[in-house]
Amino acid sequence: MNDMLVSKLLDRHLQKLDYPSPRTVGIFLDDLLGLAIPYFCDVKITTATALSAKISATQQMLLDILQRVCPGSHEDIKAICNQFFLEISDIIEWLDLDAKAIEQGDPAAKNIEEVYFSYPGFYAIAVYRFAHALHKLQVPVIPRMMTEIAHSKTGIDIHPAAQIGKSFFIDHGTGIVIGETSVIGNHVKIYQGVTLGALSVDKSMAETKRHPTIEDHVVIYASATILGGDTIIGKGSIIGGNAWITQSVDKYTMIYHVPNSQKEKSLDK
Repeated sequence: MNDMLVSKLLDRHLQKLDYPSPRTVGIFLDDLLGLAIPYFCDVKITTATALSAKISATQQMLLDILQRVCPGSHEDIKAICNQFFLEISDIIEWLDLDAKAIEQGDPAAKNIEEVYFSYPGFYAIAVYRFAHALHKLQVPVIPRMMTEIAHSKTGIDIHPAAQIGKSFFIDHGTGIVIGETSVIGNHVKIYQGVTLGALSVDKSMAETKRHPTIEDHVVIYASATILGGDTIIGKGSIIGGNAWITQSVDKYTMIYHVPNSQKEKSLDK
């Protein structure tokens, strides 16, 4: 073994912060989703005793993770963990609304169980909602790790700091990007390839609102791009596929992309 390589790699390992690995966070996330959404659970839970044991085990996993990333005393960190678990009931109610919105809004959805089992949009939303709760509790790193796990599985990139209302519907989903300061209202439907992004990626804008606001009952079709922190898509508007928007849109407005076609000159002699 090359001694120089060993020395270099050892230095890198010694300098590493004592953060949990993505695999550890992934195990916690799987357990959390299985606890909150029975369709995601690998084992059938039929008694209060079994459910209590699973809650305790999942709480302990989160506590172990928080102790590695959060400053403060053990009691402070335990309070964060307890507060998160108090919020799970409300998160479940919102997820039920998301699943219902998908089932009712997609003609291809045969039943609610199909949404839970097989819709990547629902999975990404579920992970986001739990990650967002941890983000609001000022937990560093972990919320972003959670949404990146969902991103790697679904192709849907939702920043945990984004604010998303009730009955959110992601259809198909691959390629969707929802930036950090995005604000999305209730009953919004978004298709694959949509970007809610920033007009500039300058680091000096890190603490400013860089991403758009989408009001209630808006539909955004495939591959539309909406940019800018001052951009507001008004209530009830429809944004057509491939539209490029950097200015606000009045409520109940339809925006669509018009292809520019030009007939090629014939090559026939």
